[in-house]
Amino acid sequence: MVARGDSLVSIGARYGVSVALITQQNALDPRKPLRPGQVLQVSARHVVPPPLDDGILINVAQRMLFLFREGRLASAYPVAVGRASWPTPTGEFTVRTRETDKTWIVPVSIQEESRRAGKPVLARVPPGPDNPLGRHWIGLSLPAIGIHGTNAPASVYGFRSHGCIRMHPDDIAQLFDRVAVGEPGRIVYQPLLMAQGDDGRIWFEANPDPYRKGAGTLGDVRAMAVERGIAPDSLDLRLIETMLRARDGLAREVGVDRDGGARRTAGGG
Repeated sequence: MVARGDSLVSIGARYGVSVALITQQNALDPRKPLRPGQVLQVSARHVVPPPLDDGILINVAQRMLFLFREGRLASAYPVAVGRASWPTPTGEFTVRTRETDKTWIVPVSIQEESRRAGKPVLARVPPGPDNPLGRHWIGLSLPAIGIHGTNAPASVYGFRSHGCIRMHPDDIAQLFDRVAVGEPGRIVYQPLLMAQGDDGRIWFEANPDPYRKGAGTLGDVRAMAVERGIAPDSLDLRLIETMLRARDGLAREVGVDRDGGARRTAGGG
């Protein structure tokens, strides 16, 4: 239900779904403001990348963070990651620090960016509502990269940061309490994801490729299916082609026998 002050952007950021999808799913005019009390349908289904035994997995292209415990998904959160001109690095990491109300020591590179844009140049930003790190900081072993909150929650689920992983204040507070120094993790860049559930249903998700690393073709999707033990002729290739063009970040069922699979599952056979 829409609360006072909500917008399509803020709702999309909170749930990890694009504004275009929200407007499409609810037949909305994006130019008109939402009304408090208005009920919206928000579908934000995602395919989980190959899991870790324990730790934090961040898929940059997907703009999602996943926390695993004993090989099982414990939590999933939408995040903001580095813009195309300031990409988030990939690789293995460990949690090095956990801090609350951290003073932001502004990197020289960001100071220069502010200077070029004609904005005030700050070397330090103390804790408080103007601090873009929010209240929680999880420092990683990757150089100058951390997971942190934000004073601009509507920026989440975007390619907006200077490389760091930005989370909604409520989400980072929850994650902060669930991880410790030494926690392992991995940052990956996987625009296309496919998985088959225990019920046989096949799911596919296509995300943007802002870093232009090669977002994948229909041939790549076929190869991905084979790698996962899925027969390519069991895929609805026309639907997948449409998803490759849209890259809207929503996981959809793509098996050619989607209705039949649903009936078999419902019938227990």
